[in-house]
Amino acid sequence: MKKQVTFTQKIWYVTILVLAVFAFNPMYGQSGNSTSQKGRIIKGTVSSPQGPLEGANVILKGENQGAVTNKKGEFTFPVALETGDVLVITYLGYESIEYKIKADTTFVKAVLSDEVIEFMGAVNTNKRYKSKRKN
Repeated sequence: MKKQVTFTQKIWYVTILVLAVFAFNPMYGQSGNSTSQKGRIIKGTVSSPQGPLEGANVILKGENQGAVTNKKGEFTFPVALETGDVLVITYLGYESIEYKIKADTTFVKAVLSDEVIEFMGAVNTNKRYKSKRKN
């Protein structure tokens, strides 16, 4: 006579199989102290001579990693940085600066200066503009 396996027994076997796969699978994860291995977390402020700049971009040169300043002009870079990494700090209407991370750098204080933009040269307003229509 053939032994019949019930539905609850099948569920029990599948559950045991899944638990065994997870139990014997090697665990991979992040170590708790990743900043000491790779570098350090950098904090800082970005301001102009008029005061702090909200929304300034702080980007790691050559990478897609970055941070944006808050209302007080403060930022915390989300990735641990190493000595020699370059931060590019930009804000619309101000000249961008590059800051090279040194061995003892933990805080960056950047002051951006106004960017000089010349939109147009002199405009002669003595003549009226006339359009010529072709018939």
